[in-house]
Amino acid sequence: MKATLETTAGFAPKEQPKPKPVAASASTSSWYSPSTLWHRKSTVIALISVVAILVYLVLRFGFRMEPGVNRIPLFVTLTLGGLPMLYELLQKLIKLEFGSDLLGGISIITSVLLGEYLAGSIIVLMLAGGEALENYALRSASSVLAALAKRMPSIAHRKRESQVLDVALADVAVGDTLVIYPHDICPVDGTVIEGHGTMDESYLTGEPFQITKTSGSSVISGAINGESVLTIRATQLAADSRYAKIMEVMRESEAKRPLLRRLGDRLGAIYTPVALVVAVLAWAISGDSIRFLAVLVIATPCPLLLAIPIAIIGSISLCARRSIIVKSPVVLEQIAECRVAIFDKTGTLTYGEPTLTEQLVAPGFAQKEVLTLVASLERYSKHPLARAILAAAKEAGIQLPEATGVGEQPGQGLVGTVSGRSVKITSRNKLLAQKIAGSDQLSPLSGGLECVVVIDQRYAAAFRFRDAPRAESRSFVQHLGPKHHFQRVMLVSGDRESEVHYLAEQVGITEIHAQQSPEQKLALVRAETAKAKTLYVGDGMNDAAAMMAATVGISIGQNSDVTAEAAGVVIMDNSLERVDEFIHISRRMRVIALQSAVGGMALSLIGMVFAATGHLNPVAGAITQEIIDVLAVLNALRAAFPPKIIHDL
Repeated sequence: MKATLETTAGFAPKEQPKPKPVAASASTSSWYSPSTLWHRKSTVIALISVVAILVYLVLRFGFRMEPGVNRIPLFVTLTLGGLPMLYELLQKLIKLEFGSDLLGGISIITSVLLGEYLAGSIIVLMLAGGEALENYALRSASSVLAALAKRMPSIAHRKRESQVLDVALADVAVGDTLVIYPHDICPVDGTVIEGHGTMDESYLTGEPFQITKTSGSSVISGAINGESVLTIRATQLAADSRYAKIMEVMRESEAKRPLLRRLGDRLGAIYTPVALVVAVLAWAISGDSIRFLAVLVIATPCPLLLAIPIAIIGSISLCARRSIIVKSPVVLEQIAECRVAIFDKTGTLTYGEPTLTEQLVAPGFAQKEVLTLVASLERYSKHPLARAILAAAKEAGIQLPEATGVGEQPGQGLVGTVSGRSVKITSRNKLLAQKIAGSDQLSPLSGGLECVVVIDQRYAAAFRFRDAPRAESRSFVQHLGPKHHFQRVMLVSGDRESEVHYLAEQVGITEIHAQQSPEQKLALVRAETAKAKTLYVGDGMNDAAAMMAATVGISIGQNSDVTAEAAGVVIMDNSLERVDEFIHISRRMRVIALQSAVGGMALSLIGMVFAATGHLNPVAGAITQEIIDVLAVLNALRAAFPPKIIHDL
């Protein structure tokens, strides 16, 4: 079981140059797309607005210059920032899209007509700043694909005769012999022809264990080699290998990502037409255009433009203090509406590492004695199962004696002598092939991984391992329905069906999908998201495409930079308790945001009635609106402070 460092065909491992990142293809770049140009323009407008407002304040209150001079910076903002915005908003109006920003545009025009240039500049800053902050938080498709490309090596070590030369990945042909050094990433799909070791394929398959590789074993691109040199024969071109196919799935997933309508836009779609109707009726009935302007001044949607972003920013800050990184603010608004929860298995509902779950001891042997002998030998092994055995021995409080004569022949198992007894740790197949005494007592393997123990040339025990569920997994899954209104909970995994069924029984999930490739996960999530809003929680690179297709994607831990890029939320503490905290913070944020926005709009509507009937002039309306704004903002600030109950696990 010991993974030893080997040399192959007379050459030794060498220090490899750091692979150069593979550039994202032109198709993935959005640098010059119209949407990206507008996002960059909004950032520039926000910066111009901040500088202009500061210069105006200095000129007016510092140097006490005449209004005609000190207003020049405001005219610059309204010209360079306001006009482009008004053009964009006019296009929305033509499409009959009535959002809160549309009323903001009308308010800019109104402020100019009223001579309230500072107010107009502040509205420009709010609109552009909100857009800039939103796009700073959101990552683009190219960032996810760049993370994928960066992880993949740009070269391969090709062996011809006695020489090993570095060649470009694109130059690798089917049938080439490649050398994979310790800790290298496998560049293409292939078959092992020399060497014995392990590979970590969890990035791609979701399997939590190191997979043993020996002559004849298949390897997949993107897998991480263990501590032994492997020589493989390429069976696919780099462009046709598993890793390249995952990149294609990611591109497709990004291209078809669902567009989510923001809370402010949905409220604005109701509020904007109402405000316009009140303003027009006030003008039409009274014949006084001042009433039209007064209504629009008090109708300026600052509770929408300010209160909701402040509640979101406060909640993002609170999340950060709880080791929850919110990468896409829109998920804070959307998770309360999710009704289907989809979980990956490995590293999400489980710890992502093997745990000794069964010790099946043959007659004539004592369980503690066998564990003592095996753990004493496994101290000298680097195999992942060795850690699980040593952890079980430590938990049992066993003092380990010294082992002597420890050795391992590739593929044969670990052997040694402990307390004068011969101990061998091998596999089921090797045990049956060697016809060891007592091997007929070995029970069938139903799932998980296994090692077989032979003591003094006699079968002694079978140790079985599984990826154990997290301590909080069952309580977390069970409370999603009654506490958070989820109607369905699904377990979707790349693991074997027996393993997925085992975990599902442990945590109480009845709807499962096993042996799912990243493409299949993506298709399943798309189908579910088309019927209801979905939450997807995972931790591996094979989850990235599904996360992007879900309404809300949450990445647990820091196992994959690709997954972290694709997710809307990253849980740094590797804990389901933090996922529950995020749901609570999000739900509270939504309540506070609605209180602030709807309450502010209700007060504004009352003010509009007074303005429409001539009881408030434009100046009084502006003062009234400022009071409403302060109340809405003060309420929104509550989102930054932790509540008494932040989770209910």
